[in-house]
Amino acid sequence: MNKAMKDLLVLANKIGNDTAQIIGSGGNVSYKEKNFLWVKQSGVEMKFLEEDDLVGLKRPALAAMLGEKYPKGLIAREELVGDDLLSARMRGESEKLPSVDALLHEVMPQAFVLHSHPVVVSALVCAKNGKAAAAKLFGKKALWIDAAAPGYSTAVAVAKGLEEYKAANKKDAAIILIQNHGLVVGADSVSGLDKLNSSVLRTIAKAIKAAKPAKVKPLAEDSLKLAAALAPAVRMITSGGYGNIVTFSADGILGEVAGKAAWIKNVSTALTPDHSAYCGLAICRVEAKKDLDAQYKALEKQITSHQKKYGESPRVVVVDGLGVFTAGCTRKGAERAKTMFIDAATAAKGAGAFGGVLPIAGKALKEIQNWSHMIHHRAHHDCGCYGRIDEKIVIVTGSAQGFGQGVAEELLAEGANVVIADLNIELAKANAAKYCEEFGAGKAIAVSVNVGDADSVEQMVRQTVLEYGGLDVLVSNAGVLRAGGLDKMDTKTFEFMTKINYTGYFICAQKASDVMKIQHRFAPEYTADIIQVNSKSGLSGSKNNFAYAGGKFGGIGLTQSFALELVEWNIKVNSICPGNFFDGPLWSDPKNGLFVQYLKAGKVAGAKTVEDVKRSYESKVPMNRGCGVVDVARAILYVIEQQYETGQAIPVTGGQNMLK
Repeated sequence: MNKAMKDLLVLANKIGNDTAQIIGSGGNVSYKEKNFLWVKQSGVEMKFLEEDDLVGLKRPALAAMLGEKYPKGLIAREELVGDDLLSARMRGESEKLPSVDALLHEVMPQAFVLHSHPVVVSALVCAKNGKAAAAKLFGKKALWIDAAAPGYSTAVAVAKGLEEYKAANKKDAAIILIQNHGLVVGADSVSGLDKLNSSVLRTIAKAIKAAKPAKVKPLAEDSLKLAAALAPAVRMITSGGYGNIVTFSADGILGEVAGKAAWIKNVSTALTPDHSAYCGLAICRVEAKKDLDAQYKALEKQITSHQKKYGESPRVVVVDGLGVFTAGCTRKGAERAKTMFIDAATAAKGAGAFGGVLPIAGKALKEIQNWSHMIHHRAHHDCGCYGRIDEKIVIVTGSAQGFGQGVAEELLAEGANVVIADLNIELAKANAAKYCEEFGAGKAIAVSVNVGDADSVEQMVRQTVLEYGGLDVLVSNAGVLRAGGLDKMDTKTFEFMTKINYTGYFICAQKASDVMKIQHRFAPEYTADIIQVNSKSGLSGSKNNFAYAGGKFGGIGLTQSFALELVEWNIKVNSICPGNFFDGPLWSDPKNGLFVQYLKAGKVAGAKTVEDVKRSYESKVPMNRGCGVVDVARAILYVIEQQYETGQAIPVTGGQNMLK
């Protein structure tokens, strides 16, 4: 790789990390020599672009394509164009998918080309007076191209415009502004490309003279409660009862959009092909109602009407005076819809300096939506990992460390979105950040919770719902254990253990089921799960451990009772009763672990060391080992997947406790 190409990759990475210029896999760069063009592969993000992400194409083959007579219809035409692009690949590039913009890069005469969709450029090229404004801003320095279908038609339009420009100005155009599309700049050096691009953005930004952001007050408690009550409804209605992911926000410009009913008329999701692909054909606006039941009816009516009118569910739902819900099949897809809508709203605001927004026309927009390239890109940003519980929304309490942490990791590996709920919020945050690196952005969040406090649990559930749109599984895992016999246990310790192990389970089940009931209202066939991580001590008494065993016995009573009560809402309630998890800090901590506690409490007759206590407990298990995280995770997965068991207490004890 020569120095020029290295410099181009550095520039691409820099621009790709600037969300004001590039969102996700949008944007492209290329480098050409006499007979070959290297262009970014389809779907690769500029901020991660490396040499292997460039695909080499034969320029004579690309030039020949510009003279071909393809079908007029976008979908039929681009299918054939795509086939010809594949045929134009250099030897050894057969595994790479060329960008649909390859021809656009080919027609540019410069050696280095950058194609991007900066928000300030969208404000100009998606504006009613954009063409006139561009002429005023750039004069003959820039070439304006009227709106054309994406892909081949845009490349042909640019090629024709370049010819006319050169004939009139006796030089090549280096700045191309494409209506309802974006910006293309070309230069014969990477530094020149960078300077030219920066100059264009500064010029437009100066003309917009952006007003100060409107002051958006944080939502009041009642509004947050309303948003949390509406999110599960939006989730189920937009997904047809499948259960997608929905995010909610009222921050920044999204708060502006929702704050004034008139504002929404100035915003469109059809500014560019990318906006419409990720945000849908149109925004679904819902008027505010005075009571919750009326708001539910309005929500259902408007979303259903949108589905009938556009043939698809809305990806952006704005509730007047409240905020914006964005939907996707996955967390990644919902976040992409949100990010793109923020971009669209920001561009719409800027377009006010150029006469207001001019969206893509209806017929052209519908064609773009059905174009296989856009479907591919949307799927790329809206696909999960295809695990056993892919995209399920799961809360695991007490999951910052130990057994709960292991369970959370196993569920993440199976595709779930997991809320790491724990009193140790700093550790929870560190783990969530690590999991997002490993499993994908947004796949885990950290929430502080005290399961013995109803307000804290309500906040945990609310935060989950506003982040993901609902709740599919509650794993009530948080628990405490303090060993001691009747003569040594004090009332304070007993009440503390009961509050966490017994009352905490009740509070978590109560708050979680509130959300699950809303989901059931709009999707009666949809199932949800409340799963208590109990213990073998909930199946049989435990010497010198009555406070713990009593709470766990009571927990099974709650499970059976909750199961009977919640079955009409399709909520299954079960307990998992693990054997001893000897390798975790609960047992093995050298200062406060149960082995140390049991040794001090004299629970194991004749034991003189911690190892004596451990061997004693291992010998009680027919399988001669302690319970592992994966053993319990598999039981949890079974409980979620099966549809005909509720109110059960399932032993996972290596045969130490057997069902009777």
